[in-house]
Amino acid sequence: MARPYDSIRTAAARPVSSDASVVERYRALPFPEEWTGALLALCNAGRDKPLETVPTFRMDQVVQALAPDVLVRPRPNRHCGEDRNFWLYAPEDVPDPLPDAAFRGLLATWLKDLRPEPDFRSLLSETRSALLENPPRWQEGVPVELLRQERLTDGGTAAPEPRQFQLSTDWLARRILALEPYDFRGGRLRFRAMPRGPMDRGAELVSQALEFEGSRGSEWFSVVLNITLQTVPFDPLPRLHVHSHIRRYATRVSARTGRLYLPFGRRTTVLLRPRVPWLPGAPASDRFAVARLAWNRGGHDWVGGGPAGMLRNMSLTESFPDAEAILTNPASWLADDMRAAVLYSTAMGKHVVGAGLMTDQRSKIVEWALQALPEQLEPVPALARTRLSGSTPGNPRQEPSKEPAKAEAERRRAQARRHGTAFALRHLPQVLAPGELPTLEGRLLWQTPGMRDTAVNALVTHLDLKGDGGAPATEEAYDGTVVLQWESPELTVRLRCRRLSRSLGQDLALPEGTRHSRAAVTTAIHDRRREMTAFLAEEGVSSPAPTLALVEIDRAKDFSSPGHDAKFALRLGCADAGVLTQFMAVPKKAQGYNSEKNKEFRAAKAWDDGLRQLGVRVHPEHSLGERLPGGLRYAAVWMVRKNRRSRTRWAAHVPVAVLVTPETSGEGLARVEGWDDEARAWVPYPVMLLKLTRQCEVPKDLVPAPRDGEAPVTRPSWWTDMAQQRRETEEWLQRVRRTLRSTPTMLLAHGQNMRSHWTWLQDGTVVADKFRDGHAPARRLDPDLRLVRVRTARNRETAQWWGVNPDGPNGLAAHLWTDPTGDPGEARVFWSTTPKARTAKLSVAADKLAPRVNTKGKVTIDTDEAAWNPGLVEIAVLGCHPGDGDVPEALALAAHQLRQAPDLPDALSLPLPLHLAGLAQEYVLPTQNEDGGDGGDGGDGGDSGDALDFVADADPDTGAAPGVETAPDPEETEWEQLALGIPSATHAHGKTV
Repeated sequence: MARPYDSIRTAAARPVSSDASVVERYRALPFPEEWTGALLALCNAGRDKPLETVPTFRMDQVVQALAPDVLVRPRPNRHCGEDRNFWLYAPEDVPDPLPDAAFRGLLATWLKDLRPEPDFRSLLSETRSALLENPPRWQEGVPVELLRQERLTDGGTAAPEPRQFQLSTDWLARRILALEPYDFRGGRLRFRAMPRGPMDRGAELVSQALEFEGSRGSEWFSVVLNITLQTVPFDPLPRLHVHSHIRRYATRVSARTGRLYLPFGRRTTVLLRPRVPWLPGAPASDRFAVARLAWNRGGHDWVGGGPAGMLRNMSLTESFPDAEAILTNPASWLADDMRAAVLYSTAMGKHVVGAGLMTDQRSKIVEWALQALPEQLEPVPALARTRLSGSTPGNPRQEPSKEPAKAEAERRRAQARRHGTAFALRHLPQVLAPGELPTLEGRLLWQTPGMRDTAVNALVTHLDLKGDGGAPATEEAYDGTVVLQWESPELTVRLRCRRLSRSLGQDLALPEGTRHSRAAVTTAIHDRRREMTAFLAEEGVSSPAPTLALVEIDRAKDFSSPGHDAKFALRLGCADAGVLTQFMAVPKKAQGYNSEKNKEFRAAKAWDDGLRQLGVRVHPEHSLGERLPGGLRYAAVWMVRKNRRSRTRWAAHVPVAVLVTPETSGEGLARVEGWDDEARAWVPYPVMLLKLTRQCEVPKDLVPAPRDGEAPVTRPSWWTDMAQQRRETEEWLQRVRRTLRSTPTMLLAHGQNMRSHWTWLQDGTVVADKFRDGHAPARRLDPDLRLVRVRTARNRETAQWWGVNPDGPNGLAAHLWTDPTGDPGEARVFWSTTPKARTAKLSVAADKLAPRVNTKGKVTIDTDEAAWNPGLVEIAVLGCHPGDGDVPEALALAAHQLRQAPDLPDALSLPLPLHLAGLAQEYVLPTQNEDGGDGGDGGDGGDSGDALDFVADADPDTGAAPGVETAPDPEETEWEQLALGIPSATHAHGKTV
């Protein structure tokens, strides 16, 4: 039986008071703004569209790689109102991190990189001479306040200075490096720092590479610590989070090619440690350097010849490592004091080392790291259970322990699903005669007879149907369409079984040599989409209400390449015919993979997820009684994004809203609706999903074409485009909000997803119990509205955690938690934890670094096992009505209970309404309208820094890939940087089961 933990600790520290101060001194180099005129003249010479600012990104990357002790800050941003600040920082005790001779060499290379054309050699020479007449000078002993803040936000939230997010975390990381190494049963961990640039969040420490001998030979891994600076709404003290995880390295070379397999079209990060400093005269550094490998014209090489492509033109003390030598013998480079370490990604195949750390070991590593805290910092106090009891909903999932009772419980759940299906169908746009039962119209588009029969049997079990539905006795009968039908007291189920023929489920038809072309992929998707719509129309069956198709298709990795995957084309084609889709994988046996043995489970999951798209839900009923307003319903908003090109972050943005209205029957029934902005009305959830496929095409151009006689329209800047997106989003939000009046409603929003377009959700903006959804000043919250923001561990914004066990290993606990040091009646921020997933069997005492003795007295090794921990979810009650009896703790507990849907085996990472809103993104595909295609070459981001490098393992706690670099959104405050992506959830419509 799980231990009932009374408290949990987080891997976080905070200042002991608002007056706590730490001042460190730095060598600092300002960006010479007096150079701007000459640099812009060089950059804009001969250009039709002049640049407004000097592009320093490539220069920043090279400094970061070749002088890793230097911290590179972004230049002050006029759009954010920043004052003039320093560009490069180095701790005062680092001797001359970037000598003048080395800086002059970098400058010359940077200028040549800005304008490499032969016609500009003379201008290059003139510009270089002009710049060197007034070179920047390092300033010694520059004081920097690392903890104390000059101000708080209007809502009373901490407002760190922009540079504190980088310098404060680096300062704490240096203190951790000064500790004695971390001792474990098999040895000691010694950490080194990673270089950090203007696009990196916080500091990062990486241990030496550890070798593990597994079933497939030796492979390597490290322990990684990330330190980030975060804020919590309405808390005047910032927090430093310490995240720990496992990083694995790629060492298994292919028997066919003799080198590492690097996924096509992706950059792969490599950590480097030169034997001598690359820059002449630069001091030796213990920090890693970072470079990236990618496919380049017939072979793998450093991207652009080295960091940002500038190393091709530089004279280095030691040659940059040969890419081919690393790829053909990666283990030897790792063993040589990590001179080169290629980060592993799951696309490279299976790794013998399991990802993640479990709670007890994580707590020990974090406690060791927090020994570095000075007297001005303290660990964040342990969180305590909230005063209100009842962590689970009023209708929790029942799990009997004995087999007969289990079977009976499953039968009752099947009956509840059938009843819920009938309830959902009655709310779809269809006309039923008095006394007529609703009909569930389904299609089974199969490829293999075995999976077809398995799916039919799974549907019978899932809804507790009687009989075989009139299944034919011979296989020959399935050459055409076979219609199976069942009658039950609540509804009629009609299933049309048809083979998915004509290569509809095979690779998209892409011409040879065009797999890089987005235009070709877009054309192939449109063609397959039309073919799929025509295939469904041949039966002549139409329905005024959305129907569901279960489609048997290969996994994404079974297609020739990601560009050939046909699933999204089939989804769009089905949607055009008014049919929702859920995919299930073709059963196959392959090396290390066998999907035949669990096909029954996968078929049941596919029906489960498919029916949810029709709005079939068992709603978690709150157990709070009169502590919540009567008739409370739940609305959720979500921003669906799709990038038009990888070279920019300009994107189609489509806000989605979902409304869940619980019924009062006490059976867990709820009506699920989505907002139709064209109709200005709430429509059934499946209707909204189908409309998304038509609304979310990315237009060919982001600006209108000029009319006859008009001058060409200039493409707007990113800032102008984002401002327009925000205006449109907040106007949309106003329309949605007006429909929520007159009925008590909890409005839920996911902070990392929504705050870039609805800025009121940002920590630096929000004020308790007020509301803003436009340019008008913040005003009082509508009387029937409550605003709750949910924030997950994405981008490490919530801390890692563990249940405190004074008598044994620290473990996991499920509850809603609060800070016991504050006034309980004033608390607005709470933290939600749920049990670990049922498939996660690893003990909380697991040791990834050395063998251990388990509870049975046997020696066991956990290094090859994957560790998984539930993330810490922050629930902030941003707006309510305390004067009218609202209790913020009760509202937070209701949101916590919404994560525990009774018809799901495991808890959701988000409350159910947000989960449903996020899943709508699966019906949005980044394709263009029929009238045009993107003629781009599918570039990897070039100089913009926006491209993701798919390089490393996803952190089991955050879903984020360590080492993946994402450009921050300069429009947002640094503690609220843009976070993209869909929620990590137990069930997703778009996954192939």
